[in-house]
Amino acid sequence: QVQLVESGGGAVQAGGSLRLSCAASGFTYSSYWMGWFRQAPGKEREGIAIISPSVGNTIYADSVKGRFTISRDNAKNTLYLQMNSLKAEDTAMYFCARKNTGGGVGLNPTNFGYWGQGTQVTVSS
Repeated sequence: QVQLVESGGGAVQAGGSLRLSCAASGFTYSSYWMGWFRQAPGKEREGIAIISPSVGNTIYADSVKGRFTISRDNAKNTLYLQMNSLKAEDTAMYFCARKNTGGGVGLNPTNFGYWGQGTQVTVSS
């Protein structure tokens, strides 16, 4: 069965950095678009970065462009999110997800059908 397990969250001061990881199993990881999403209390889940299966094409939300970098290691079945210059407004639960087969490519969470349990990121100002 598909499993996605995030790690690397924590508490950091504004301006700091964190690197999130997502270990994938139960499917052919190198065949799927993968993405990072976040959800703050009282807000809708937001797509922040996605990456193509092999060539590494990426799409970022404007809110994180230039600060966050999504990457993947297909040999290790692992997805990463390097987060630099963190701001208080980046505080949220962060999730990795696998895109559904077919459909459009974009940051809409409805295009992603498998989700990890999330890892909390808290940025203090």
